[in-house]
Amino acid sequence: MNNVITFPGLGLTFEVNRAAFHIFGISVYWYGLLIALGLILAIVYGIREAKKTGVSQDDLLNMILIAVPVAIVCARLYYVIFSWDMYKDDLLSVFDIRNGGLAIYGGVIGACLVIFFYCRRKHLSLGAVLDILAVGLLIGQAIGRWGNFVNGEAFGGPTQLPWAMSIRQDGEIIAQGVHPTFLYESLWNAAGIVILLVYKRWKSFRGEVFCGYLIWYGLGRMWIEGLRADSLYIGNLRVSQILAGLTVLAGAGILLYGRLQQRKKQQ
Repeated sequence: MNNVITFPGLGLTFEVNRAAFHIFGISVYWYGLLIALGLILAIVYGIREAKKTGVSQDDLLNMILIAVPVAIVCARLYYVIFSWDMYKDDLLSVFDIRNGGLAIYGGVIGACLVIFFYCRRKHLSLGAVLDILAVGLLIGQAIGRWGNFVNGEAFGGPTQLPWAMSIRQDGEIIAQGVHPTFLYESLWNAAGIVILLVYKRWKSFRGEVFCGYLIWYGLGRMWIEGLRADSLYIGNLRVSQILAGLTVLAGAGILLYGRLQQRKKQQ
């Protein structure tokens, strides 16, 4: 399937095939490759950071080996649950993720659960591991969103802004003059990487950087989700906006509590 993605106001046109290449008749899609690239770079960052924080690299890699498949399953489950009408008549399509259909919040929840139980069992510092995870998540998310670009998905509603995007799939117009929300989120996450890398130098307790991730990503997702045309809903409420709001509150609450506890220790 070929997508022609244009930014008329910027004079840019991109013609992309969703399949990067084929091996023995099996298509390998850009979507999966970009997610894999984001994951690899996140792992490289995590291994380097583990050396500085005292987290065992073996433990980190063990967590990754468990968390990645669990995160993929949870990301797919999240998407399918809130898009059930798309799959109820073709249950086998639930297992086909080559064309997208992964919800980042489901993946983050799955990964965090694995890390929580692993750290508890191995008596590791959950906060230290989550601080590593925070930047790694943003790396993966910033790169992974370009998989949505190649797929011609995760776009927003109509806009008159000069960077409005239009998409044709196999000659059929599926979006015209819309917000490139995939780009907004990729840039927001990239900015978050820089902010957290600077912020972690002044953190006062383990887990504080992860709180920063919850707040930063939650705020961005609340804004961007309001622009998207393909949101998952419960009734009239956008699921990801609800979760984003809860994420911001959780991050701010834990951050405030941690700072107060540190202040008490210093008195």
